[in-house]
Amino acid sequence: MVKLILASNSPRRKKILNDLGLNFEIIPSNYDEKLADDIFSYEKIEDLATQKCLDVVRRVDKDSLVLAADTVVVLHNKILGKPHSKEEAFEMLKSLSGITHFVVTSTCGINTKTNRAALLSTTSYVKFKELSDDMIHSYIDTFKPLDKAGSYGIQELPPNFLDKYEGSFENIVGLSPEAVNSVLQQLEYSH
Repeated sequence: MVKLILASNSPRRKKILNDLGLNFEIIPSNYDEKLADDIFSYEKIEDLATQKCLDVVRRVDKDSLVLAADTVVVLHNKILGKPHSKEEAFEMLKSLSGITHFVVTSTCGINTKTNRAALLSTTSYVKFKELSDDMIHSYIDTFKPLDKAGSYGIQELPPNFLDKYEGSFENIVGLSPEAVNSVLQQLEYSH
């Protein structure tokens, strides 16, 4: 039987797989996620997800299916990564105020038994309300979003932040259940 492995320590991704009723182990990827620049392309994010997956594939036995993902927040075709400081988090959130941006999660699966891979990117759209400086500072102080792309986690946003979103909510959180099911199906994984 093929063993499912999540190549991430993200509690959000873990919860999404648990909610799907999957049995899995966690072996986090050690791949360094540095990008050459912050210009968005699907290929760039898909490559990151693939490299994370391959990093774990090299460390597991031959009866495994490794699942990895990479999520980015994109504004004006520019990737907003994880902020390095509260000031950078503030600038990112300020730039997202009142504007629609999009969130892309690339999901990669590699079945080490069959040597097959599957890759799928999911895009969702998010629009924030107009955010005051006080709202932004309060959010940063309360939720400490320095570990999140774009400086926010949609699942923890105060009600006065979000105007609307389109597409998969879980994709914005960090992993689309539909993408996971599709990748697992393509790799003939039965659970």
